[in-house]
Amino acid sequence: MELAMPQGVLVLNRFWQAVHICSVRRAFSLLYMGHAQVVEGNGQDFRTFDFNSWRDLSQSYEGEDAMQTISFRIRIPRVIVLMLFDRIPKKEVKLTRQNVFERDSFTCQYCGANKDRRDLNIDHVIPRDQGGTTKWENVVCSCIPCNTRKGNRRPHEASMKLIRKPKRPKLRTFLNVQISRHGPETWRHFLDLAYWNVELSD
Repeated sequence: MELAMPQGVLVLNRFWQAVHICSVRRAFSLLYMGHAQVVEGNGQDFRTFDFNSWRDLSQSYEGEDAMQTISFRIRIPRVIVLMLFDRIPKKEVKLTRQNVFERDSFTCQYCGANKDRRDLNIDHVIPRDQGGTTKWENVVCSCIPCNTRKGNRRPHEASMKLIRKPKRPKLRTFLNVQISRHGPETWRHFLDLAYWNVELSD
């Protein structure tokens, strides 16, 4: 049975602060072990449910975002709250192609065009054969025409200029980008944008 859904499940710490996005499988595991509860509400009034009460509540649910086990049907939660965890983890964002696109808002860092993922490339600002490394501070999202125009040169050598200097993203800011782009409306109630967008010092 497929347990994945595109946006996953938003995880809150015990102070109801968003700390992570986990898979549906992981969310059900936390619920079943009693480490978390489902958060359900309309934006103003929220209730929590343990695994058994959530399973019972799901029996009358007719939506598509549910899974069927051998013995019962259970709705896929959108938000869970951890029962004991009270910290906001300091965790680095992995350097992947998708995460570079997310950091740069799917926007070419040379011409400013917003593109579909299939029309984008990763460009090394300082080319690898000129000593450039694959790190956050040296890779940017680039459209294919700009990538081709720049070729194996530095931006100034191709008479091109970066829109903004690439930086390593902070987890909290990055989470907000992911949630704003992919998350359901129910997630937004748990985000204080001013708080999540503050640049953190190490």
